[in-house]
Amino acid sequence: MGAGQPTPPQQQAPTVTKVEVKNFRLLRNVSVSFDEDVTVCVGRNNTGKTSLAEVLSRFLRTGDISLRLEDFSADSYIEFADAYREFSKGDEAAARELLPEISVRVFISYDSEASEYGHLGPLIVDLDPECNQAIVAIRYALKPGAMRDFFRDAPMPLEPEWGEQVLLALIGPRIPHLYERTAIAIDPTDTSNHRSISMSEVSKAIKVDFVKAQRGLDDEKERPKDQIGKVLESLFMVAAKADDGYLLKDVANQAERALEDIVEKLNDHLQDMYSKMAPTVTDFGYPGLGNRNFSTRTTLDSQRLLSNFTSIRYPGSSGVELPESYSGLGSRNLLLILLTLFSYYREYAAQASRPCVHLVFIEEPEAHLHPQMQEIFIHQLGVFKRKFPVADNEQEDWNAQFLVTTHSAHIANRAGFSAVRYFRLCEDNEAREATSSNVLNLAEAPGVNKEFLHKYLTLTRADLFFADKAILIEGTTERIFIPAAIAEFDAEERKDGSASLSSQYVSVMEVGGAYAHIFYPFLDFLGLQTLVLTDLDAVESSSKACCVQEGTATSNQGIKTWFDGADISPAELLKRAESGLPVTRMRGLAYQVPEVTGGPCGRTFEDAFILANPKLFSLADDESESLLEREKKARDLARGYKKSDFALTFAIERQGWQIPRYIRRGLEWLLDQAPPSEEEGADQPAGVSSPGGQVAVR
Repeated sequence: MGAGQPTPPQQQAPTVTKVEVKNFRLLRNVSVSFDEDVTVCVGRNNTGKTSLAEVLSRFLRTGDISLRLEDFSADSYIEFADAYREFSKGDEAAARELLPEISVRVFISYDSEASEYGHLGPLIVDLDPECNQAIVAIRYALKPGAMRDFFRDAPMPLEPEWGEQVLLALIGPRIPHLYERTAIAIDPTDTSNHRSISMSEVSKAIKVDFVKAQRGLDDEKERPKDQIGKVLESLFMVAAKADDGYLLKDVANQAERALEDIVEKLNDHLQDMYSKMAPTVTDFGYPGLGNRNFSTRTTLDSQRLLSNFTSIRYPGSSGVELPESYSGLGSRNLLLILLTLFSYYREYAAQASRPCVHLVFIEEPEAHLHPQMQEIFIHQLGVFKRKFPVADNEQEDWNAQFLVTTHSAHIANRAGFSAVRYFRLCEDNEAREATSSNVLNLAEAPGVNKEFLHKYLTLTRADLFFADKAILIEGTTERIFIPAAIAEFDAEERKDGSASLSSQYVSVMEVGGAYAHIFYPFLDFLGLQTLVLTDLDAVESSSKACCVQEGTATSNQGIKTWFDGADISPAELLKRAESGLPVTRMRGLAYQVPEVTGGPCGRTFEDAFILANPKLFSLADDESESLLEREKKARDLARGYKKSDFALTFAIERQGWQIPRYIRRGLEWLLDQAPPSEEEGADQPAGVSSPGGQVAVR
């Protein structure tokens, strides 16, 4: 590109924006919008979450799908009878209109300015240059001309009580043979304009993969290495079958040549051994064999070797490698999911002409994973699509969209409202039986009370047992604000290439200022790195709340206990925190300190936030005012807000604020603390420690 020429804008990769499903099991008539990266499906058991993944997986792939009567929505059963009644009257056209079918519509968004559309081209039928959407409809319906055979020998007329059951029993076995799947591309600007397309064209444009919940890791009859080996085998096979020029094609060829050399040497050695050990055939004089003799040949399949003889080993102490069984089910499950996803990426990347969209369904990833690992997994899932190509030195991104079905509140909470789809059963008002589901997008829920959600959508305190680090906070205000502060803190730290708190297993727990000290012995017992965020709570001699400059003591029981119950003054507290956080064992204590040395100090979170962001509150920086006067102004401003409203306003609605210094110092201290290693002491003999978390593939 010549100098001075503008850089062309980056083209938007195609994405599935919405899917509509009709008559598949509980999915009678649902529309599900897809997030660009990760969509999380939540809801009670048997609400249709897995059915959504299964119908898309089966409908968007080539090959025979052979659906049965049981795959149709229960609400559609009566429609078979209605269609038969019309057919028995001689109106076949009306019967076909009523006859149930299972259908899927996929809406794909693409860049209308793209110079070429690749495999998406056959799916685009409109002539509008401004249109940026393609629609694919796949139907599973009765074949043309097959209705007479479909209803053959059906009773006429249908008896009111049992006739419909007889009809369903008759036609059910015929559905896999007389129904067929067809696909069309639809013009979004004129739905009457459509074109028939092949399933091969659909599968080339939309690649679908499925990570099932039952992965066999907890079955003693299944060797875990079989599961890992199968994934490694698939990685090798993808490389071996890749188009010429693909990065790993040469690696696969080198492995094949190395194995051929081994086989040749082994054959020579075995033949020599055989000639010395076994008698010749001619010695037996068996008729028909003539003078021929036997020779040995060994055949080794490099692809099958990976499946049958590959296992993973973990580094132990003094060069001793630990078998995979020494690792917990959670670690093995996570490793298997990651390797499976990587194999799916490799299959996608190995194609010279890649699919436009790659849908990857992950069913219940939380199996065997503790809560913090679940949160990190769903948080990192969208990052994989960018990291996998980097691992292969690929320039093109992996255009993957993940659909995760889960029963984990930890995954749903971490994913956020915009990515969550709630599956809710629709119960019949009379029979009170659920026959279908609705799918709700929580981001579109009208009239949501954010304060209520932030107060009551919390996780159990049991996650302390699984956390690497913890933050104890006082109440609602901190619970709403601290996650936003951590996000802001991490964004600033990552600019310098530093690690982030959000990539660690940090549990934020609300305990209240009056009860934090009760948790101190428990936290010390767990050996958990913990930041205690609390208020200075200055009081006068009469125990009345006051500004820090007026205070003679603190009413905060957590602070008093920290300093052995001493009746310590605010001035002394500021002195003890002047050079850094007070630290006891693995606990750090963070309470309000001046934003600048010798400046005013807040008594509570709200006071400190206002003093840290004077411009947001039009708080004049008048050096002629005393410290006490500035502290009083901040307190007066804070009184104008309800605590929850204050936190919601600045954590959600308004941006561009500074984190109060005492919170920032606490987060910095917590980030600097090395989290404990999960492998230390896990299923190892006494005195044996693990040197690190590396995994060696054997």
